[in-house]
Amino acid sequence: MRLLILCGAQAVGKMTVGQALAKITPLKLFHNHMTIEPVIELFGSYNGAAVERLRQVVFEEFAKTDNYGMIFTYVWAFSEQADWDYVAWLRKTFEEAGGTVDIVELIAPQDVRVQRNRTENRLREKPSKRDCDHAEGLIYRLEEKYRCVSQPGEVPYDSYLRLDNSRLPPEEAAEIIANHFGYDRL
Repeated sequence: MRLLILCGAQAVGKMTVGQALAKITPLKLFHNHMTIEPVIELFGSYNGAAVERLRQVVFEEFAKTDNYGMIFTYVWAFSEQADWDYVAWLRKTFEEAGGTVDIVELIAPQDVRVQRNRTENRLREKPSKRDCDHAEGLIYRLEEKYRCVSQPGEVPYDSYLRLDNSRLPPEEAAEIIANHFGYDRL
């Protein structure tokens, strides 16, 4: 069992790279909006507690299966201890079940991410991002509040890759990731 935490700032391309990686490996994609969007639909607004409880059930139950593995996309605020604790909990959940955890941090400049905020794939998969001006404002506001790009050497895990995907097609980024970690291929 493998868990790939695919992290990065808003609109860096986590879901799109995850989709490309899921096409070439047996990894299943569980992107963060797969819990966010239904919660918004049901509650009428974002409810962090509901999102986290849904994710917890999915992670704990998936870790018990004999599936090859999962890709989870996550905006990791490196400036927040709670996010470090969350990643530690994810690692513990999968490692205690006999699995391994890999981490890929995607990075791209803000101007690239602002452009990606309006891509057809993002708008199709994430209804809450369809108000592009609002979503773009979130990119700016969250970047002012949180540091979602690691500092060199900050991530202490051996199974970690930092990848600048600002000029890479998602398929190429997926190939780099699959090769780096030696994932099985479909």
